[in-house]
Amino acid sequence: MSLDFLVLASAGAQGINTGDIVFQLASFIILLLLLRKFAFGPLMGIMKKREEHIANEIEAAEKARQEAQKVAAQQAEALKTARQDAAELIENAKKLGEQQQKDIIEAAKVEATRLKDAAVKEIQQEKDQAISALREQVATLSVLIASKVIEKELNEQDQQKLIDEYIKEVGEAR
Repeated sequence: MSLDFLVLASAGAQGINTGDIVFQLASFIILLLLLRKFAFGPLMGIMKKREEHIANEIEAAEKARQEAQKVAAQQAEALKTARQDAAELIENAKKLGEQQQKDIIEAAKVEATRLKDAAVKEIQQEKDQAISALREQVATLSVLIASKVIEKELNEQDQQKLIDEYIKEVGEAR
């Protein structure tokens, strides 16, 4: 019985000790206050700095993204302008080519007209020269016929024969 009694007596003696509970609770509160002051305070400061650093990085990334979009928009506008300029240059080159084509055709027409007029003028001059030469020959023949007629008086048949001979001579002289 002595052992059982001792176990029971020690169990009854142990019970709930409020002094220990209060001491442990006070120790825990002091520990929390110390942790808050020396551990959580600096830790929260570090966390706050880290949060600010991440926020700054996000802000800088957002600014860089906006700047990149702005540059991309400027480049797109510059590309659009360059394409418009190229299209205008091509259009101007086409117009210039068409104008040069028209000018060349017009110059060729003017030259053809000039050459035609010169040829017509030359033909007219040669025709006039041929007519003048023919008139001179006719005049010469008329004088020759008149001189022959004067030399001898001809009847109509002789006169016709004489005219035919002179015409033959003129035809052979040509």
